[in-house]
Amino acid sequence: MARSDLLVRLIKTGSQGDVAGFRRSAEHLIAEERAKKHNILADRLSESLRAGFRTPPRNGQVYQKDQGIDYCYEQEARRGFDDLVLSTETRQICRELVEEQHRAELLRTYGLEPRNRVLMAGPPGNGKTSLAEALAFELMIPLLSVRYDTLIGSFLGETAGRLQKVFDYAATQRCVLFFDEFDTLGKERGDQKEMGEMKRVVSSLLLQMDRLPSHVVVVTASNHSELLDRAVWRRFQVRLSLPMPTQEQIAAFIEQYFEGKKINIGFTPKTIAAKIKDHSYAEISEFCTDIWRRAILDKKTDNAKSLVSLKIKQWLSRRDVRPT
Repeated sequence: MARSDLLVRLIKTGSQGDVAGFRRSAEHLIAEERAKKHNILADRLSESLRAGFRTPPRNGQVYQKDQGIDYCYEQEARRGFDDLVLSTETRQICRELVEEQHRAELLRTYGLEPRNRVLMAGPPGNGKTSLAEALAFELMIPLLSVRYDTLIGSFLGETAGRLQKVFDYAATQRCVLFFDEFDTLGKERGDQKEMGEMKRVVSSLLLQMDRLPSHVVVVTASNHSELLDRAVWRRFQVRLSLPMPTQEQIAAFIEQYFEGKKINIGFTPKTIAAKIKDHSYAEISEFCTDIWRRAILDKKTDNAKSLVSLKIKQWLSRRDVRPT
């Protein structure tokens, strides 16, 4: 049974003609039913809500059913904060956000809502996607990743319309809605190189974010945050910087990677980190996987010191072909 205060709010907003308030209340109701595993009821309520707000077809066009799920893919998160190497500040901020979401009802009794919009910025390969997954894991909700290959259309207004469907779909459940490469959508509207269509997309994006209920956590990642529209920046209550890892963080990552694996790498993680500093987490992960793979194939898991030395030389030589 839905909460009585939610039902009262639903009837009140509907009777007063408050369309935006009615929709938010209905989305909260659908999300609660889905969280209780009442999926059939939640699906019927969701379809009824979409049908009620659907724009009638024009010029004799027949409405073709496509939904937000067509423009994103859902996955179950499998790693949490303890599986990542995070700075103390980043870990604390993320844990606070998770607590706010878990204790949202207490906050609402004081007229407050939990924070639900996160912007992560930093160079590629340093854990933005992994942190989005970890947030979903800690919140115990699905991770919905937006697919730009299907979202971005070639016709006027098509992308903005599809973007609205994504937000409408996400609003009916508790989830983390993840936008990777967020600067693809949220570029500065004053950029003279951008066509009017993308400016309309940014305006639609801002509108959809403003009306999104707090039980949906929007997480965005950008390698070029300087390109984002200033109004987009203002929408995010949590802004995290994920820079290149320090030498200490690389050592912690290497130690964590080989923990539980039956291999003697012959060096301390700190020694290896000192030699391969200035690499991203993605590169360090690939480096460790390369060692683990070769050690198994060469049967050197008992003593892989010479193999590790060789791999360090190979990886250092890669700097000559990396983009500057």
